[in-house]
Amino acid sequence: MRSPLSVRPMGRMTDQAAPAPDHDDPGPLLAPAPIPRGVRKDTADLIAHVAGGPLARDVLFLAPTGAIDRRNRVAIADTEEGEIATIEAEVDAHLPSFNARAPYRVRLRDASGFLSAAYFRPRAEMLKRMWPVGQIRLVSGRVQIHGGERQMLHPDHVVDPAKGDAPPAIEPVYPLTAGLAGRQVQRFIREALARLDDPPEWLDPATLSARQWPGFAAALRRLHEPDEPEDVLPEGAARTRLAYDELFVRQAALHRRRAGRQGKPGRALVAPGAREADILAALPFAPTNAQARAAAEIAADMGRPSPMLRLLQGDVGSGKTLVAALAMARAAEARVQSALMAPTEILARQHGETVVPLLAAAGLEAVVLTGRDKGKDRARTLERLATGEIAAVLGTHALFQDDVRFKDLGLIVIDEQHRFGVSDRMRLVAKGAEPHVLVMSATPIPRTLALAVHGDMDVSVLDEKPPGRKPVQTRALPTARMDDVIDAIARAAMEGDRAYWVCPLIEESELTDMAAVENRFELLKARFGDKVALVHGRLPTAERERAMERFRTGDAFLLVATTVIEVGVNVPEATIMVIEHAERFGLAQLHQLRGRVGRGDRPATCLLLWRPPLSEGAKERLDALRRTEDGFQIAELDYKMRGAGDILGVRQSGFPEFRFVSPEAHGDMLAAADREARLALQRDPALETERGRAIRYALRLFGVDEGAERSRSG
Repeated sequence: MRSPLSVRPMGRMTDQAAPAPDHDDPGPLLAPAPIPRGVRKDTADLIAHVAGGPLARDVLFLAPTGAIDRRNRVAIADTEEGEIATIEAEVDAHLPSFNARAPYRVRLRDASGFLSAAYFRPRAEMLKRMWPVGQIRLVSGRVQIHGGERQMLHPDHVVDPAKGDAPPAIEPVYPLTAGLAGRQVQRFIREALARLDDPPEWLDPATLSARQWPGFAAALRRLHEPDEPEDVLPEGAARTRLAYDELFVRQAALHRRRAGRQGKPGRALVAPGAREADILAALPFAPTNAQARAAAEIAADMGRPSPMLRLLQGDVGSGKTLVAALAMARAAEARVQSALMAPTEILARQHGETVVPLLAAAGLEAVVLTGRDKGKDRARTLERLATGEIAAVLGTHALFQDDVRFKDLGLIVIDEQHRFGVSDRMRLVAKGAEPHVLVMSATPIPRTLALAVHGDMDVSVLDEKPPGRKPVQTRALPTARMDDVIDAIARAAMEGDRAYWVCPLIEESELTDMAAVENRFELLKARFGDKVALVHGRLPTAERERAMERFRTGDAFLLVATTVIEVGVNVPEATIMVIEHAERFGLAQLHQLRGRVGRGDRPATCLLLWRPPLSEGAKERLDALRRTEDGFQIAELDYKMRGAGDILGVRQSGFPEFRFVSPEAHGDMLAAADREARLALQRDPALETERGRAIRYALRLFGVDEGAERSRSG
């Protein structure tokens, strides 16, 4: 069977600029990666796995994680324990071991002393060929002192200087997987570099000049064939140039998406706003300025003849659901239907508890539809949706099933859109005729990364809390105080309050001592009896719903759960959030969990139980959570503490993850890359000029060239 990395032989390319490959000629980087002679298929498969794909591009985009400096050419007597050294010495003798636990040794000598190359489980004949007695060898590896004698255990490189061979002066280190050695990766890299051409430049010459960056091909060569260890670092010129390329093409793709969407015909949904006014009149409070601003921005978008794609971003408890309901009322007044899709049944039904009465206040009917709905009731709901009797539907993945049809779907609201795949969202969008799309997220994105994540969307931000939301007192306690916490919950329960107890695991594991939710449930049940409910992701949906309903109605005052309750659960009577092993959670996740309390008119408390010893990073996270409740500030702190994580990957966008970008080293280049991409597309929207064709190739090369249609679902 042919390996996924196989390719016909190709001649070596020069570094002279070549025309950008056209659609039918992808060029050497987008061809399958060449396989070095004698390499087995399973090794090629491992390379493709580590590199993230089978193309030459994938192999060359595998960035080194570091480099080994082998320029330390010293005499044996001058070596020091623990250092990487390269030594030229004569093979003095072979010293086989007759003890299976002792290594086979090859003794080397130079004018200053002796050193042994030690091998466990050796093939003696191979070592004799590699180390012929009396000949000179260059050997490189880490020096150890064992029994008072210098040795290298399994040296990294052994070469014959008489043949002109030498260990690499600076050797890149690559990520590996089980069964794959660093030298095998290096062989693939060398083969791919031999086929590397120098494509036309897609960056502005002024950018290269101002930053003194090498060309694209030269940067790749420098990254994989460094002159200095610093050349492979994120801060090095080569890696920085390539990271800017990634940022530039990502932003160019996002701007093309946006332009494609705005140029696409849609429907202007114009309405006087009478239904929205009805909802606002029924509220016991006035909306915040941020809610009013966001609602106006959405209404303006819906009134334009191109499809809306807007992100409504707000911290936990900022009132996104009200803004969505106002948009749905406007859509109904314009005689089209709305659908709100949530990632879980719990969240969909909770949205229903808020949206259904809000729309009812405006004389509009909304229903909840999930996988739990069956039989005649479901059939009747589907029939009324298809005839247009129902103005809005709220549900889960059930909404994009084939039997769900609308008379005229004009507005789609997608909550926590990052929890859905692109194809899932597109299936719902396909049920309407160019519907307007509003996506919502309760996970604030650091402002420094917003362009990379949402560059193709218009963004509305809710940066105020609705009136009545109480601040949450946050305290950190060692797990030794757990009995005090349980006593505090008992006192709160006597006053009618409710509490969450969040654990990180479902069941005990031999690999960790973290509390398991089922074990903690049994312990708390022994204290409080049937007033404790249990929720986690492995429970059947119906059982989870029963537990949540018991907690909502007060039949149970304590809910023991995993992070399944992280987003969307709304029980105003809940005033205590206990997070066990809080040191194991990320800062943003801790903030999301804390947002489940403080939703009523009573003071609320979040207790962070930690188990010593507490690392500096964990201490910093817990202290940060105690200092602020601002989700956007917490997002920035989280970003600075642990980097962007999957934020930069943006998997749901359909884009590949970054290969070269390091958030810490390259985050400050994002704005400049966005400006350059936007200006390039303003000058050449169709990418027809010489530079435009180079940009078009770069979009393909970095895997971000899919059409604007893919973004229509957010």
